[in-house]
Amino acid sequence: MSRGRDPGSGRVDDRGLTRLGIGFVLLVGVSGATMALQGGASLTIAAAVILGSVGFGVVLLWYLRRTMRELEPSSRRRR
Repeated sequence: MSRGRDPGSGRVDDRGLTRLGIGFVLLVGVSGATMALQGGASLTIAAAVILGSVGFGVVLLWYLRRTMRELEPSSRRRR
């Protein structure tokens, strides 16, 4: 098993990172909806919260990826 890296090049597997990012965004969305439903929100409000939470998850994921890219050693940066 290559643990997320392409065995030939030593680079990170982009498909794995994409799947992880999608899972992260969905987790943020479901978490927001769950909290809304536990607070007594209607299904319409919960659906709106899902959309807002997914949007927030996308922005958070963008920020985290940008920050991690800046922390990488310059020899490993991919642009």
